[in-house]
Amino acid sequence: MELSSRQALIVDIVKKYEPITSEQIADKLNLTRSALRPDLAVLTMLGILEARPRVGYFFAGKDPKNLISEKMNDIKVDKIKSVPSVIKEDTSVYDAIVTLFLTDVGTLFITDKDGNLAGLVSRKDLLKTAIGNADIHKMPIGIVMTRMPNIITVTPEESAYDAARKIVDHQIDALPVVKAVTENDQEKYKIVGKVTKTTITKLFVELGKT
Repeated sequence: MELSSRQALIVDIVKKYEPITSEQIADKLNLTRSALRPDLAVLTMLGILEARPRVGYFFAGKDPKNLISEKMNDIKVDKIKSVPSVIKEDTSVYDAIVTLFLTDVGTLFITDKDGNLAGLVSRKDLLKTAIGNADIHKMPIGIVMTRMPNIITVTPEESAYDAARKIVDHQIDALPVVKAVTENDQEKYKIVGKVTKTTITKLFVELGKT
């Protein structure tokens, strides 16, 4: 969220003259207290200013530029994840392409016979295969997918910021949200959701409205 010019000016005044009352702030801005009240309420709610009864306003030490990153660290992946498009490892490349377009997604996640995450395939992967000479009706998706452990994942407990950082750092379009399970003394992953570039973009927009 970006502060208005008046809100930024209020913050500067409080930094310089703290503690300072709302009457004194209003006087410096040539405004009435009632006109100033909504701005002070917003700044206090965001934690930028702190109000103390019979004393006045103090700067709480929070940089307005860091508000969105703080909020993203507070939001867990479990709250923003969406339903993943999942296919089986023996699904043909042709059927995977059909699923991709029917579900209107950019990434498909692949599970093995036990329902564990085995790999993923992107729109680009499928395009490369489709324009080749292979028989995509007979070729299983397992041949062209990116396999575990070469997949970047995220857990429901991680923050939205962690998910965004992984997407940017690894230059990928989507992350599978997974929960680890132990099967036959081996760690496997159950896919419980997904986080995409679109997910993060929508989150930024929502945070900008608050």
